Amino acid sequence: ARACAEAGATLISPFVGRILDWHKAKHGRDFTAEEDPGVLSVRRIYDYYKAHGYPTVVMGASFRNMGEIVALAGCDRLTIAPALLKELEAAQGVLERKLIDNGATGPQPAPMTESEFRWMMNEDAMATEKLAEGIRGFTADQIKLEHTLAQKLL
Repeated sequence: ARACAEAGATLISPFVGRILDWHKAKHGRDFTAEEDPGVLSVRRIYDYYKAHGYPTVVMGASFRNMGEIVALAGCDRLTIAPALLKELEAAQGVLERKLIDNGATGPQPAPMTESEFRWMMNEDAMATEKLAEGIRGFTADQIKLEHTLAQKLL
């Protein structure tokens, strides 16, 4: 996430549910919404970006349950599946903002070097595995889409 902000990315979309899935499989247990590793990841990213004045938009995605959505209320953007949107609409009570940008920013740290980036990725097994899996999946989808469009355009 830091490298994305430093590179000037317009938006990042951490997959909350996929992060949770990885940790559940790795640790063999469930997590509450407040201790959900995907939720905690988005909160850390959001707080880091705001604290250092990065304009990169944080858009949480891939939610598994309402608790994750409620725990990230106030995030720049959330992309929510229709079934969870219906559940949110039907929920009673007020939705309390959990993520707050108080406008206070400090200096941005010195840009990370490629070796720092590679070391940080190496030290985070979940990020390494899920990034590689995501790239392979999106590449396969892109190839399928290109093939489909090529057939339709003939």
